Amino acid sequence: MSLRILAALAVLSGAAQADDLRDFCADRPGNGTPACTMDPGHLMLEVGLVDWTRDRQDTARTDTWTAGDILLRYGVGESTELQLGWTAYGEVHTRDTGLDDRVSGTGDVLIALRQNLQNPDGSGVSVAFMPFLTLPTGGEAIGAGKWSGGLVLPVGIDLGGDFSLGLTAELDATPNSERGGHHPAYAGTIGLGIPLTGSLGASLELTASRDLDPAGHSQERSAAVSFAWQVADNIQLDLGSNFGLNRQTADAEVYAGIARRF
Repeated sequence: MSLRILAALAVLSGAAQADDLRDFCADRPGNGTPACTMDPGHLMLEVGLVDWTRDRQDTARTDTWTAGDILLRYGVGESTELQLGWTAYGEVHTRDTGLDDRVSGTGDVLIALRQNLQNPDGSGVSVAFMPFLTLPTGGEAIGAGKWSGGLVLPVGIDLGGDFSLGLTAELDATPNSERGGHHPAYAGTIGLGIPLTGSLGASLELTASRDLDPAGHSQERSAAVSFAWQVADNIQLDLGSNFGLNRQTADAEVYAGIARRF
């Protein structure tokens, strides 16, 4: 009888711990970054299952495919998490007059720390900062070839009724395209989170970025829509798309992924 009581208490304890977890808050999908952090001692595995981007420039067309875009997030404190990211496979297919080139390989390694400053569960007004570093471990297809780094500043605002507003600012040190050294680049994203059902939500985003490469400055503008479906307490599926708003931005991107909390 005592063993049965102990087993029942263990089950209840596990259920209570699950109930005490913060609301599910994945980085996926979308271009913005949430300000929430993982519960201490818990892990989030986020995987981009497939991602396709099409970019047309004059007579050239480039199709980029990636699969196994992995992000691990681990809570190391009440408001601090560590992140490790890597893309398992990427392929770039470029076609132009007299040219048909295809290269493939793995991606660079991302290391990041997210420190929340207010409301690590993402409630109310949530604010964080996240320095990051990428290591040049990938191939020529989707790897940068040099280290890069930067700082992300995410802010989340609860608008009530499960609506939310997300603001993300980013400043990067990006490798120069034609010679050694790095140059600054910066970006900003604003997004509106919209509840559709109790488990399904949508997000509408606008993103603008500017790259100050000495070989030539560039600006990109895009609009995005994404959907996240929480199929269980600790599992989310997502689908999204980006659309270029100027000639320097890729025409279209479609992706799908999954996030699992442990």
